[in-house]
Amino acid sequence: MAEPSSDAAIASATRKNKANSGWKYCHSSVEGDTNTIVYNFCGKITKGGITRAKQHLIGKSSNVAACKKTPPNVHQHIARFWYQAGLSFNLIKLKSFENMVAAIGQYGPHLPIPSYHDIRVPLLKKEVEYTENLMKDHREQWVKYGCTIMSDAWTNRKQRCIINFLINTQVGTMFLKSVDDSDFVKAGEKLFELLDAIVEEVGEENVVQVVTDNGSNYVLAGKLLEEKRKHIYWTPCAAHCIDLMLEDIGKLPLIRKTIRRAINLVGFIYAHSSTLSLLRNFTNKRELTLNKLSKEPKGKEAAKVVLMPFFWNSVVYTLKVMAPLVKVLRLVDGEKKPAMGYIYEAMDKAKETIIKSFNSNESKYKDVFAIIDKRWNCQFHRPLHATAHFLNPEFFYDNIDLEFDFEVTNGLFECIKKLIPQFDVQQKILTELHLYKIGAEHFGSDFAMAQRKTHSPSKKLLPYDKYKYHTIILIENSSLTVNHLIQPYFNLLSENQLRVFNT
Repeated sequence: MAEPSSDAAIASATRKNKANSGWKYCHSSVEGDTNTIVYNFCGKITKGGITRAKQHLIGKSSNVAACKKTPPNVHQHIARFWYQAGLSFNLIKLKSFENMVAAIGQYGPHLPIPSYHDIRVPLLKKEVEYTENLMKDHREQWVKYGCTIMSDAWTNRKQRCIINFLINTQVGTMFLKSVDDSDFVKAGEKLFELLDAIVEEVGEENVVQVVTDNGSNYVLAGKLLEEKRKHIYWTPCAAHCIDLMLEDIGKLPLIRKTIRRAINLVGFIYAHSSTLSLLRNFTNKRELTLNKLSKEPKGKEAAKVVLMPFFWNSVVYTLKVMAPLVKVLRLVDGEKKPAMGYIYEAMDKAKETIIKSFNSNESKYKDVFAIIDKRWNCQFHRPLHATAHFLNPEFFYDNIDLEFDFEVTNGLFECIKKLIPQFDVQQKILTELHLYKIGAEHFGSDFAMAQRKTHSPSKKLLPYDKYKYHTIILIENSSLTVNHLIQPYFNLLSENQLRVFNT
C-alpha cells in the first residue's frame, strides 16, 4: 500500500488539531495555518499553536500574558465555589489548582463530575500511590546524604497528644507518621523508645540528627538516644530554645509587670468600641482620658497606665531587650535560607545590639544576659552549630580569629570525629579543610569569592557522597560546608500546617 503524501499527512494533522476545544475561542490567521492564532475576544495575534493560545486564554503560564477580555463568568463560577466551600484564598496559588483548570480546559465541555465515592475511594488510592512515588526521591536522599528526623507534639481536638515525625533532606521535608503518645508523653524513657524505633525505621546509618523540643522529657530521651546511637546527634529545636529565652526574660519583675499592664491596657481598649475608635483617630490629638469610660474603675486604671511615664519607659526597656532576640527567632523559624550556619553570628549580634542600646551599662542587661547564656550553654551551643558557623564562608573569611576560637573549632573537630569514624575519610576532610582555611584553589577563585556573601551554602553536594556519611564537602559554588548546614532542623512545621496529618 502506498505511503500517504506529505500533503495528506499535514491535512490529517490539521484536522486533528482543529478538533481541540480551544478553537472555539480563537481561529487561524490564515486558512490551514494552525500556528498563527487570532483570539476572538481580544483580537491579539500570536504564534505557538493552540496550546499557547489556551494558556493565553486562561492565564496559565507565566510566559504568556493572560487575556484581559476573556468573559468573566467562568472565573465567577470558580470564585463562587471558593466562597461556598470556605477555602483559603491562598489555595488559588497552588500549582495543583492551576493544573486542574488546565486539565478541565483541555477536556472541553461535558466533563463528567467525579462522584462522592470516586473522590473518597479510588481517586484517593491513586493519590496515595502518586505521593508514595514522590517520596522515593526523598528516601534515596536519606541513603546518599543523610537526613534529619524532626518531631513535633501537639494536642488535637479530642485532647489526644500526637507526635508528628518528619524527615528533612536536601529535597525538602517529608511527613513520615503520626503517633498517639497520650499515655507516655511525659516519660523520657518511653519517648526514647519511640525515637529509637523511628531511627531504626529510617536506618541509623542514614540519620544525622534527631530534633525535638526542649522539654525535660525530650532532653532525657535525647541523651539516651545519643548514648545508644554513637554517631547521631540529638538537637533541641532552636526556635523553641529562643521562645524559652523570651519566656524567662518575661518573668523578670520589671518586664513581667510591664507586659501585664500592656495586656490589660490593650484588652481594655479593644473591649470597648469607643476607646478603639478614639485610638484609631488619635491623630486628632484627643486624649484617652476624655472618654466617658475613664470614670469607670477599669477605665481609670487604663488612663493611669497611659499617663504613666514609668510605664512607657519600661516598654522601651522591654523592646530593647526582646526585639533583638525576636529577630533571631524569625531567622531560625523562617524558610528563606538554612539558618544553622547563621545562629552563632545572629546571637552575637543580638547581644551586641542590647549592649549598645544601653550604652554598655551592664547593670541594665546583666540579668537578661544571664538568662541568655544559661539557655545557650545548656541547650543552644551544639557541635553542629559550631561546625556550620565555621564552614559558612560569609563569616569565616571576615574573621581571621575564627580559626583560633576554641569553642567553634572544638565543635568542628568533635563533629568530624562523631560523624566520620573512618580515619582515612577524616584525613581527606582535613585536607579539604586546609584548602578552605587558606582560600586556595577553588575557594579562592573569583566566582567563589563573589558568592561568599550573596549565596547561602549550596544544597548540591559533590565529593564524598559515595561514603554516605555526613561530612565536610566541596560544594557547587566552591565554598566549604557541611551536610548538616542544609538541614533546617529548627523549621518544625507549624501546628496549623501539621493539622492535615490529624488522625
